[in-house]
Amino acid sequence: MLFSAFRGGIHPPESKYTRETKFSNFPVPPMCYVPLQQHIGAPALPLVKAGDIVHEGQLIGEASGFLSANVHSSVPGKVVEIKEMSTVFGDGSVVVIESGGSFGMPQPPAQLPGVEDFTKEEILETVRSAGIVGLGGASFPTAVKLSPPKDSNVDTFLVNGAECEPYLTTDDVLMNTFPEEIIVGVRLAMRVLGASRAIIGVEDNKSGAIAALKSALRKLNPPENISIKALRTKYPQGAEKQLIYSLTKREVPSGGLPFMAGVVVQNVATVFAIYGAVILKKPLYERYITVSGSLVKNPGNYKIRAGTSLQDVAEHCGGLTGEPAKILIGGPMCGICVTDMSIPVNKSTSGVLFLSEADIYTGADYDPCIRCGNCVFVCPVGLLPCDLGGAVEKFRFDLSDALSPLDCIMCGSCSYKCPSLRPLSHFIKMAQEHIKKKNRPD
Repeated sequence: MLFSAFRGGIHPPESKYTRETKFSNFPVPPMCYVPLQQHIGAPALPLVKAGDIVHEGQLIGEASGFLSANVHSSVPGKVVEIKEMSTVFGDGSVVVIESGGSFGMPQPPAQLPGVEDFTKEEILETVRSAGIVGLGGASFPTAVKLSPPKDSNVDTFLVNGAECEPYLTTDDVLMNTFPEEIIVGVRLAMRVLGASRAIIGVEDNKSGAIAALKSALRKLNPPENISIKALRTKYPQGAEKQLIYSLTKREVPSGGLPFMAGVVVQNVATVFAIYGAVILKKPLYERYITVSGSLVKNPGNYKIRAGTSLQDVAEHCGGLTGEPAKILIGGPMCGICVTDMSIPVNKSTSGVLFLSEADIYTGADYDPCIRCGNCVFVCPVGLLPCDLGGAVEKFRFDLSDALSPLDCIMCGSCSYKCPSLRPLSHFIKMAQEHIKKKNRPD
């Protein structure tokens, strides 16, 4: 049985050229640029200064509030400086470390601990200390997400293994490579939440991952109610509210959060990081990413240390065959476009794409709306993107405010399907920013 019930959605070309490519390790960068902002919320506060010697996995940035996350050194070496430079989150403070010295985190014990060996409080504190954030791209501090209000009655934990963005294959390979570790990570999260069931949702174009997870589940035979469900391949199947509805038929209220529907959602890579932190005592300072695009000589799936520059990424993949028309952090639908090759990879980087002009639409012109309704038909949250775009285009924010722009999940489906090539997502983003600015206290 396939699960897929959310309205709208699109079927862009998958372009998952690296789905059969196993993980390999990026080399240690000679110079590592570790951002103190690798998450939604307040940047971490630096705990080191120029001249300090640091070791691999050392805490170098401390969470500066409830919505923040710790930052750890990705390499051993010497702190050269702390400077302001461009990152995925905009200009921010970066700890520059010259790599050197011995590598290696403390080895885990021969007999790994079990889930039952940890209390809820111990797991949550370890996740917090390890600096784990959402690895699907949202980068929301995981410890916060695993701490819903006590009266929220969360009974279901959902794991997002959809990976519906074109090009990206990291989660697919992760599920094929580490299925048992992912199951243990699910059990740890369930213990924290007190959830009575967990569902791992995987799109049906990842049959190998589904089989691997089911095999691991049979082998481990955990006492918890954990199941793996195949989802119809449709973008944006991995969007939080759409995943919740597809798997549970529950709806998150407008402007609400998943816990209001009794659900908490985490990406499959985040669950794997929870396993690493709690069972292996490893903070989050490296992750798996996809490097792809028509200009990459050696595309693939790689384990990479946070702080590796895009320039180093391109060079390790054999260089580029031409000048990129667009460089994306993440996937082509929701990713962030950057132009500076010095920008470093961070915890939330799920992929790096180097695309040519043939891969993208590079024109600047668009035509008037022809009222075809395509954008309305594909919108997964039931908005009227054509009307929203028209209102913003005329600076009629009084009209756009009434069309619920904050419900938009910025999936880009409307822009993708518009025959007039109208930048509808951009218009809606403008409407969102107008409301946020209007509601911001002076």
